[in-house]
Amino acid sequence: MSYRTALAEVLRRAVAPCAELTGMEGRFPRGAVTAFGATGLLGLTVSTEFGGAGLGLTEAAEVVARAARVCPATAAVLRSHYTAVAVIESYGSPWVRGEIAAGRHLSSLALVEDVTGCGQETEAQLLMARGTAVRSGGVVALRGRKHGVVAAGEADSYVWSSRPLGTPDGLSLWGVPAHAPDLFVPARPGATGPPGSSTSTVFADPVLVPAEARLGADGGGLDIVLGTVLPWLRELEAAAAAGRAHHHHPPVGARTADFLTPSSIRA
Repeated sequence: MSYRTALAEVLRRAVAPCAELTGMEGRFPRGAVTAFGATGLLGLTVSTEFGGAGLGLTEAAEVVARAARVCPATAAVLRSHYTAVAVIESYGSPWVRGEIAAGRHLSSLALVEDVTGCGQETEAQLLMARGTAVRSGGVVALRGRKHGVVAAGEADSYVWSSRPLGTPDGLSLWGVPAHAPDLFVPARPGATGPPGSSTSTVFADPVLVPAEARLGADGGGLDIVLGTVLPWLRELEAAAAAGRAHHHHPPVGARTADFLTPSSIRA
């Protein structure tokens, strides 16, 4: 089954039926995420070596755009996931890459530390890290507060930024498991992000991770953000915006799944 065929089925069977509750009641689209995983779409951009589809940014943007037509929250989750996976593909562990390819792992970004600003201001915040990282033996203690984290409390891991361990400039990136002790997500999501995307603040006070959880070289995170994170975020946000412009709003009292036509899902 091609990824386009799988996507059309997921949108029709899993995303559309819960899109109304997701948007109106702010429920995280867990069923949709599970379906994306089961059909291999969470692993769309993971190398075939690890069981993924081995596709790239162009295909990920298509998936995000088509999802945004049906459920903006699901598109936001996929945008953050695919960008995080782009980093993990180059610097993450084989085990995590295999879990993503198998559809058992949702990742997200935890990079912004200032709640103010938007657009270019938010992008500038990605290039600076105030959170700290302190190493003791084989363990690193991460402290920080990350704003605007999509799928906060729902993702299985976060790509997290901090100041470098041993260099004065740049930033370092880490793969932080969601189950790490002392990683705190407020019970109620923040006001940012599409309703249902579980966009919120995540606190580390501190979170302990193994030293090998670092993604790339110490201080090398700035180059990764510039070369990978920003290009993927920009392209996927443009795709999501195009999809939202064609978002299908059902008439009052109608279910989203009933209102969608086959052509609107395939387009």
